[in-house]
Formats: sequence, structure tokens, C-alpha cells
Amino acid sequence: MENVTQHSEPHYDPEASKLGMWLFIFTELLLFGGLFIVYSIYRFLNPVAFQLAGEELNVVIGAINTIILLVSSMTIAMSTTALQQKNKKLTLFLLIVTVVLALVFLVNKYFEWGTKFHHGIWPGSPHLINDMSKGEILFFGLYFVMTGLHALHIIIGMIFILVALKRVQKGTVNADRPSLLENAGLYWHLVDLIWIFLFPLFYLIH
Repeated sequence: MENVTQHSEPHYDPEASKLGMWLFIFTELLLFGGLFIVYSIYRFLNPVAFQLAGEELNVVIGAINTIILLVSSMTIAMSTTALQQKNKKLTLFLLIVTVVLALVFLVNKYFEWGTKFHHGIWPGSPHLINDMSKGEILFFGLYFVMTGLHALHIIIGMIFILVALKRVQKGTVNADRPSLLENAGLYWHLVDLIWIFLFPLFYLIH
């Protein structure tokens, strides 16, 4: 029976799966690391303009979204622990909570971006080009690119978690085969880590 089980699942290689995820995370860190360097250079060259532009952002919404992502990091970590303890019901509940928190983050970001659009601030807008300095244009350009890219990663992370949730439901991801959920958790922690840097750079440093 053991031999049959081993040969029926020949493609399950948790170590290779985790290594692949770490390599992917490394490339993502390089991408955002490059953007952080670009931001730092432009901020150094345009300190006053970046300060003025930063005052347009809503610190409260940024702080709420930070708390939401920190809690979601906790819930997905707890879901992995629950899976290891073979508590399927708790695992599913914690994954649903994580997805709901991610959705709340995106809703907050939608309203925040909507407010900027209402005030005539978006990439290439007449108000931005005609009424603001070069430094402010650079600030908002980086703001929309970096927070937009992060929001895209949130959506990808939600899909990743939902796939893991479905597999847990089916029983194909379980205490003996947890790598898909563990990789989803690693990816989600990356998304949270990126926001931990984005929040102070755009919202707090004035």
C-alpha cells in the first residue's frame, strides 16, 4: 500500500515548491527594492515638493490598511498552524477571514484613489500637469505606480489563498501536504512586508 501511495503522487515535492516560492519572492523584492531606490532619489532631489504632496494623502486610511494587513498576516499564519493540527474547520475559517480582510483593504484603497480622482489627481491629469510642480508630479506618479502594483499583488494573493482554501476543502491540502498553503502564506507575508515600507514612505515622512 505504501508503494502505491508513493507512486500515485509522484509530483509532490514540497522542498522544490518552497524553493521556487522563495526565488519568486526574491525577484519581487528586487522589483520593489528598485522602486524604493527610485523613490528615495527623487525625494532627496525634491524634498519640499514631496512633503507638500504627501500632505494630500489620508494617514488614517493608510494606518487602518496597515492594521488590516498585519491582522491578515496573523490569520494566515494561524491557518497554517490549524492545518498542522488537523483542524480543517478552523483552517478554512481563518483563510476566509484573511480573504475578507484583503477585500476590505482593496475597498479602502478604492475609496482613497477615488478621492484623489475627485480632486483631479491622477497620472497625466490637467490639474497635476498644470498646477503642480515637477516634484509633486513625480510623487503622485510613484504613489499610483507603487500602490497600484501593490494592490495588484493583493489581488493575486487573494486568488492564491482562495485556491489553497479550495484545496483544503477537498482535502488535497492537509497536514501531510501543506506546501500550497505555506507558499500562499509566504506570498501574503511578502505583500504585507511591502506595505510596511510603502506606508511610512508615502504617508508618514513629511
